[in-house]
Amino acid sequence: MTRRPHPPNDDDISAFRQALEAAGVRRIDRNRADPGKPKRNTANQAVRRQAAVESQRLQTTGRTSDGRVEAVRPSEYLEFSVPDLPWRTLSQLKRGHTAWQAGLDLHGYTLEEARAQLESFLRDAATQHMRCVLIVHGKAWGTTADYPVLKSHTNAWLREWPGVLAFCSAIEIDGGTGAVYVLLRKSGR
Repeated sequence: MTRRPHPPNDDDISAFRQALEAAGVRRIDRNRADPGKPKRNTANQAVRRQAAVESQRLQTTGRTSDGRVEAVRPSEYLEFSVPDLPWRTLSQLKRGHTAWQAGLDLHGYTLEEARAQLESFLRDAATQHMRCVLIVHGKAWGTTADYPVLKSHTNAWLREWPGVLAFCSAIEIDGGTGAVYVLLRKSGR
């Protein structure tokens, strides 16, 4: 059987409070534990956000006017993401679990027409606050090149576009390696 200690008397409580006050101990404002996570640096966050907003305002044309791009194979899986994109977000995009809101088919366009269409489409998608779009580039070999020209150029253009967070080849039902899902930066936030 355990004995309960006697409750302290008023003099003891008063002496204890005076000792705490003399030691500089102050009352806790909130009753929450510190999980030990580093606090976000809001200054860096504000700078990054401003840079993203500024990059959206830039007029982007003539992305690869010299025509030199890395050639990709017709069946090659395309994938790109910015370094700080969460793994789960990219994984959902790759599995086709991120619903696309609009699509663009580049079949039948010349290289310059395709670039203009793609840039216009991406600008419109950003203006309409779309999060994910589908670009169908096909995988046919070019008439003057021994690689899929539109696919190779789309791969290069999307990597250079400031509003693109990630892209990857679509699942079979949406075009497979002849199309890409493009995850766009959230604009205005």
